[in-house]
Amino acid sequence: MQPSLRGPRRIGQELRPDPPLDYARLSEPIVITRAKAGDKRALEELCARHVPRVERLAHHLLRDPEDASDAAQDALAKLCTKLGQFRGEAAFSTWLHRLVVNSCRDVAQRRLAQRCEQLGEDVRASDEPGPARSAELAELRAELRGELDGLPADQARVVVLKDALGFSFPEISAVSGMPVGTAKCYAHRARAGLRERLERSAA
Repeated sequence: MQPSLRGPRRIGQELRPDPPLDYARLSEPIVITRAKAGDKRALEELCARHVPRVERLAHHLLRDPEDASDAAQDALAKLCTKLGQFRGEAAFSTWLHRLVVNSCRDVAQRRLAQRCEQLGEDVRASDEPGPARSAELAELRAELRGELDGLPADQARVVVLKDALGFSFPEISAVSGMPVGTAKCYAHRARAGLRERLERSAA
């Protein structure tokens, strides 16, 4: 056996420092564990990995690009502040998906409230109709309200959001929490029901 060419390490000689950790090459469970433990670099890496998915989902649920951007940013902020609540009982992507859906619902509900406020301001700012027209409009509103009251609550809500406020079906889903297919079905049933009731009352 030939003697080693490398001499014995001198006592007190400094050890070679470990190379810097490459976060991009870490598996997702390790990144999540380190991020939950307070590793800021790991948290940044986790957010960076999921930004495209968060933005795609937000733009799918919300038609307005600004609303979708706000919802995506809100979801990423929630990821940073609520990561400690992730227990690993479900896949991380499932947990994050729920954060994005909730953020989209919050944004859609805020926009719904703003639309209602603007609608009220527009109505107050419009020219006052004549007495005959006012009576006709009041009668029409009362008739429509009565017909809506005769529909199931979910159907009435969907048709108001879709036809009166101009929400898309993904936006209605974000506001109400119901699947898009269910919202479409409710809109179809509500319109058919309203048409039948109005035709019957006019006969």
